[in-house]
Amino acid sequence: MVRDALMAAHGWSGDAIEIVPVVATGDRIQDRALSEVGGKALWTKELDAALLSGEIDFAVHSMKDVETIRPHALAIAAMLPRADVRDRLVGAAGLEALPQAARLGTSAPRRRAQLLRLRPDLEIVLLRGNVQTRLAKLEKGEVDATLLAAAGLDRLGMHGIGVSLPVTLLLPAPAQGAVGIEALAQNARVREWLAAINDHATFACVSSERALLAGLAGDCRSPVAALAVMDGNMISLRAEIYAPDGSCVEKGTVEFTPGTDAAFELGRAMLARADSAIRAVFSS
Repeated sequence: MVRDALMAAHGWSGDAIEIVPVVATGDRIQDRALSEVGGKALWTKELDAALLSGEIDFAVHSMKDVETIRPHALAIAAMLPRADVRDRLVGAAGLEALPQAARLGTSAPRRRAQLLRLRPDLEIVLLRGNVQTRLAKLEKGEVDATLLAAAGLDRLGMHGIGVSLPVTLLLPAPAQGAVGIEALAQNARVREWLAAINDHATFACVSSERALLAGLAGDCRSPVAALAVMDGNMISLRAEIYAPDGSCVEKGTVEFTPGTDAAFELGRAMLARADSAIRAVFSS
């Protein structure tokens, strides 16, 4: 997607860009939750090393998997237009259609907490792996249902898989549905190339969701949901933080113009007033 966007923006031929496949540690570890083995850095450290060594000119990330605090030598230079931010329920026609005590597979603390708040009877089962692996486990009956990002399914051509849940029911993860491109902060030439494909609304909204995370000082153990939407020159941000078992939730909203600290300050304010069960899974 990034290659095609750059070719279209700059009139480059197909051989102008070499795609260098990199297998992240997060893809190799399938039997444990990421929070047990290093968190989001497991999705970025190999790409960071390749970027810093000069092996690659820029790295392509799912922004949902990028740590909030990045090395100073690197910069998120662009984001593609955001895809569908919703989660899809696969295995049932809706949450209400799941039988009592159904087994639902996920590895995400956010989804776990949201589901247990909506359906405390559910049994949440650790389910990791790529989309095909998770669907295969569902087919084998290891779980009764699972949640997957609509954007990921759509990018794989699986448009008809699952039922999309409205964001009013299940607020997505911060940066869900966004593809970001990272380069060396001082590489002006590459950053200029990438600027041509940057979607400014996506960049502003996702950056505000990441600023909220910075304010919360959350990590991969912290159940956080957030969605920012651009309306004219204003950004509207909704956020939720949970206790891991969904027993309590703190919600917040703010409207602001891009370039302010409003999202960061919302995170600080939400954490300050949150229940101790929520604060326990945040760093400060």
